[in-house]
Order: sequence, then C-alpha cells, then structure tokens
Amino acid sequence: MSKLNRRQMLSTTAAVGSALAASQAQAEEEAEEGIKVGKRIRRVAKNGNIKHSIVAWCFQDYWSPDELMPVAKEMGCVSVELMDSKYYKDLKKNDMECAIAGIDIGGPPFMQGYNNPKYHEMVIAATKKSIDECQTFGWKKVIAFTGYDEGLSKEEGAAHCVKGFKEVIGYAEKAGVTICLEHLNTRDDTHPMKGHPGYAGDDVEYCIDILKKVGSPNLKLLFDIYHVSIMNGDVIRRIHEHKDWLGHIHTAGNPGRAELDDQQEINYPACMQALVDIGYDGHVGHEFIPTRDPLAGLHQAIKWCDV
Repeated sequence: MSKLNRRQMLSTTAAVGSALAASQAQAEEEAEEGIKVGKRIRRVAKNGNIKHSIVAWCFQDYWSPDELMPVAKEMGCVSVELMDSKYYKDLKKNDMECAIAGIDIGGPPFMQGYNNPKYHEMVIAATKKSIDECQTFGWKKVIAFTGYDEGLSKEEGAAHCVKGFKEVIGYAEKAGVTICLEHLNTRDDTHPMKGHPGYAGDDVEYCIDILKKVGSPNLKLLFDIYHVSIMNGDVIRRIHEHKDWLGHIHTAGNPGRAELDDQQEINYPACMQALVDIGYDGHVGHEFIPTRDPLAGLHQAIKWCDV
C-alpha cells in the first residue's frame, strides 16, 4: 500500500472538507426549498398513522383563521382545533374538521373549571353549547379543565370535578361527543401559556382518577405530551398505561413550549410510535409557540411526528 505524503494528505483533507461543506449547504438549501413546491406548501403528513391537527391560538399572530386552514391542509393536516366556532362553516368548506372544540366562558377557560362548584353552572352551560355546535358540524371532542385551586384542597377539587362531570356527561353521551379533561403543568411560571401555577389538574394520575370515578366512555384525558413531560415524565410508559383513557394529544417542545426540534428534550417520533402501537386513532394537535418562521416550525413538527 502506498503512503500519502503530507501534501497529498492536506489535499485530500481539504477536498473532503469542501465536499462535506458543499453537502451540508445543499442539504440546508433542499430543506429550505422542501417546504414549498412552487407556490404550494409541500405535503409532509404522508404515512396515515397520525391524524395531524394545528391548534389555532398558537399561530394567530401569523395567520388569520382563513389563512391557517389552507396552510394546514396543504401540509396534510386534517384539522384546525380550538378555534372560534364562527369559523366552523369555513372548516367544512375546506373539507377539514375541528379535532377538539373549545368552550367560551368569557376568559381563559383553564382558570375556572369543574373543581369549584361556584363555576359549575357557567362551565356546564358553555360545555353544552359547545357540544351542540359539535353535533351540528360533526365534531367529536370538547375540551374541559379542572380549574385553579383557589384555596380548595386537591381532594375537595376532585370530588367537585366528579360531581360536575356527572351533571354534563349524559348530555355528551346523547350527542355522541367526548369531553376531554386536560392535564396542565404548574412548574413553568415564565409565560401565562407555558405553565399554569395553581392549576388543580397538574398530575396525570389525579386526572385519571377523576375520569375513573365518573366512569363514562365519553370522558377522556387530553394528554398533552409537553405538560406530562414536565410534571410526570415517563411519557411512553404512561401512554401505554393509560391507553384506554386517551381522548386527544397535544405536542410542544420542552422546555419553552417551542418548536419540536433538537433544542428540546422530548423524543416525539418515539412518542408517536407508542400511540400507533396502542392503536390510538384520535388526533395529534401541534400546540407550540413559534420562536422562528412558523411555517418551517410546523413543517418540521409534522414531518417529525408522521411515523
């Protein structure tokens, strides 16, 4: 075998370095170009195992609801969720759905919930109104929250939740709509939508126990992977353990509730595969707060989660 002299080695190293740099530049260029095909956004949801949805509130600073719908559809999403019900007709026109509907109580719906009996009348009325709208348009899920503690013990709050849900669950059952109780984190106090200090339902097991005590197939858990990873962890094991209670899924990067990228710690492809493995057939709503180009962030999130 012939030996390389110093000049040959330097020449070879330089050539390899140039090739790698060119390859990286090409990859970056292709990644940038890959978001669009001409004027259209490239479809990234292709495998059919995950039903992708976009959570409207996260992107309201970038697109109006009318603009967001075609963006979502072109990427292969089937839903835009938690949007004002006045846009439901437009969703239908775009051949899309609302994977989970919100409730209107005149303020942040997660602060005043089922754990406090003084809010029951208001929350139940808002939930029934949302159920009626879902029945009209064919949507199947409505969101729910425990609410904040407001001096109540966890035990008192859970008992009130059970009572409140039992008052409304028959209405949901008759309409063929599932109410999904969301678990939220109380650790992040840096932003009002990144964490919710004071929220009662900040433990997955606590929420599951409430669901079990109500005992209806139309009351499930909104399993937000971002919040679960902060408060409980062990996400994939919990997906398997609570497979019968999962009604809806949300995603975001942790920490920061930002994009699903290599700057955050959750292995989303593995989490999505776990959902496929348990036979989950609901939607996955992407609910991150953009820190850069929102279209690129959505494109990346959907591509990464489309196992």
